[in-house]
Amino acid sequence: MTKNALEITNILEIKNIKRHYPVSSGILSLSKATVKAVNDISLEVRNGETLGLVGESGCGKSTLARLLTGLESPDAGSIFFKDKEFKNWDSAKIGTMMQMVFQDPYSSLNPRQKVGNIISEGMRIHKFGSRKEISARVEELLVQVGLRPEHAKRYPHEFSGGQRQRIAIARAIAMNPDLIVCDEPVSALDVSVQAQVLNLLKKIQKEFKLSYVFISHDLSVVSHISDRVAVMYLGKLMEIAPTETLYHNPLHPYTQVLLEAVPIADPTIKTVEASISGDMPSPISPPSGCPFHPRCLKAMDICKETPPVRKEVEPDHYVFCHLY
Repeated sequence: MTKNALEITNILEIKNIKRHYPVSSGILSLSKATVKAVNDISLEVRNGETLGLVGESGCGKSTLARLLTGLESPDAGSIFFKDKEFKNWDSAKIGTMMQMVFQDPYSSLNPRQKVGNIISEGMRIHKFGSRKEISARVEELLVQVGLRPEHAKRYPHEFSGGQRQRIAIARAIAMNPDLIVCDEPVSALDVSVQAQVLNLLKKIQKEFKLSYVFISHDLSVVSHISDRVAVMYLGKLMEIAPTETLYHNPLHPYTQVLLEAVPIADPTIKTVEASISGDMPSPISPPSGCPFHPRCLKAMDICKETPPVRKEVEPDHYVFCHLY
């Protein structure tokens, strides 16, 4: 059940997306504040590629994932999928075109349902065939993700974490989507199991001609699976580039810090202390200008006042920084 190759260049495009959450603070919760989780992001996902999305915890990666899949609506901006804006779609239609693999395989599957019902739920709702055809499709999907057909009759608690994530992947591809958003899908798994799941995702992508948005804080995982990488910080993008380019020639000071912080598995190599100071500011009151400037050793006066714009420093390598 693979799809014909799509002719458009960008399968997903977001323009100036914002998502803010009101919070209460102060005595008796009388004072209102706003968490700026995603703050004016524009990004595109190309047909057939894996776009990696990295950044510190709390930078807005998971919020952006929920916006991309229609689980939440943006406060401002536009989302286009295959050149059609989201607001003209209903949620059921979005569900047939894109799916999501969540971080925790222990909580993303309904413990009261058997695996077969979990995988087939979307197909039954959208009437993808007769009961017999759907049952055969579930068995086919289980084999494709490395499980056995008889596993359809078991409950999620009877499986390991890696097996549960395979079930989640089978559920995601059951509706023949064009795009899958993977929100840290291997962070809760053992390292050996991580490699198996990553290889499975790459295999599934080739077979089903899928596009991925792969969210992670593990830069080594992102380098293994991604074609391009976007770096987020405090609700904004810092840099976007092909994976090899970003890892060998990071331009934004924040990207450089992230790569410096990656541990090296060789005790004979002396590591360099990351050139960063202080903690990430609160998203309730982000700094003016460039959000990274309070922690940046290369910050200039303009960084404190004027937000940087997207600049193409070299072909397909974009950076949001006043240094360039």
